[in-house]
Amino acid sequence: MKWTYSTIAFGVLVYIFLWVLALNGANELVAPLLIPLVLLVLVAAGLGLDRYLGIVPRKQHFQDSDDETER
Repeated sequence: MKWTYSTIAFGVLVYIFLWVLALNGANELVAPLLIPLVLLVLVAAGLGLDRYLGIVPRKQHFQDSDDETER
């Protein structure tokens, strides 16, 4: 679990660093850096709309490969 949080923190720091570069003159970075923000807004809006409409997420169900061979 530590690796997951460390990796996320490192990714966020790199993303912020790239935005600092973009704001200081690397204009070719602006468009690729906007893509994750737009996707984040779209996903958040979709999830918020689902909750507003009362749509509950489906429960995930996974089957082991052993279960499939026994059937």
